[in-house]
Amino acid sequence: MSIAFDLSRRIVLTASVVLPYAAGVAASVAATSAIAPGPRSDILVAYFSRTGNTRVIARQVQRALGTDLFEIEPSKPYPEDYEETVEQAQRERDAGIEPSLKAAVPDFATYRTVFLGFPIWGTTAPPVIRSFLSSHDWAGKTLRPFITHGGYGLGSSISVLASHAPRSELIEPLAMEADQERRTLAEVTAWIGGIERP
Repeated sequence: MSIAFDLSRRIVLTASVVLPYAAGVAASVAATSAIAPGPRSDILVAYFSRTGNTRVIARQVQRALGTDLFEIEPSKPYPEDYEETVEQAQRERDAGIEPSLKAAVPDFATYRTVFLGFPIWGTTAPPVIRSFLSSHDWAGKTLRPFITHGGYGLGSSISVLASHAPRSELIEPLAMEADQERRTLAEVTAWIGGIERP
């Protein structure tokens, strides 16, 4: 596994500027699990995003490089409630479950490079990322991860990528802290705790 890092500075800087606006952007953008129409590229941006943070980065990479775009979705969506999603993801992680996906990438063999985006869940890659990796043949492909996390780093996510896509060339990831949802919940909880109840 070779590790190198040459992601465009423009992509990194733009992503860091637009990331705080992810929630608003995500609400106005229709998600798709199919390859976006238009000229086909030999580069794919595939991503999983719950809150929209990772989606913002994915769309910026796609625009900057003119790649194809694919959203990774489980066949059964995760709960809307944050805490319920955390509990389900922990159960899946601990049991080694790889949930079924809504769709696979058509003509995956035609791509030479795949930018793979996802958030860190429970100190590792989400279960659907393991499913995505297991569902495709990575032989001869360059895998470029971009990962968002809540301040605790990458955890075991890189070893998950290496074990589930062993025949790919795994490039050093772009890692960005993006913990708006967790921080918001903590601040609201603290605020409620300070309210005097009648």
